[in-house]
Amino acid sequence: MVKKMNVESFNLDHTKVAAPYIRLAGTTEGANGDVIHKYDVRLKQPNQGHMEMPALHSLEHLMAENIRNHHDTVVDFGPMGCQTGFYLTVINHDNYDEVLDALEASLKDVLAATEVPACNEVQCGWAASHSLEGAQALAQELLDKRAEWKNVFAD
Repeated sequence: MVKKMNVESFNLDHTKVAAPYIRLAGTTEGANGDVIHKYDVRLKQPNQGHMEMPALHSLEHLMAENIRNHHDTVVDFGPMGCQTGFYLTVINHDNYDEVLDALEASLKDVLAATEVPACNEVQCGWAASHSLEGAQALAQELLDKRAEWKNVFAD
């Protein structure tokens, strides 16, 4: 029996999931009634693949900037340390399908991008580590599997 951990994703059996998928990883209610919804946006199969850092980094910049044009409750869009996906957090919005639509629209924005936003030493902590082409390849890979996003676990 594996010990229950404080971090929700540490309690997820990573051998049972089938990436790509987008799942609600949890909710947290604040003292004033605000509710944060945290989504696991998984691009790569855990322990079998990962995103290369320049592509991941650029996709993070592009998605963090663009998703806010499609969804006004975004708190953050940040990478997982394992380089297999991202966490999307939104506040006071629990419509899963609308979140998926915003992700899809943002990924399409990535495909149309001609540059990575904030890709310079003033606005980024590792400006030399970017790949627009890599980010676009990841975005296309995820969009190509749009029909599978709701399927978290392998059959």
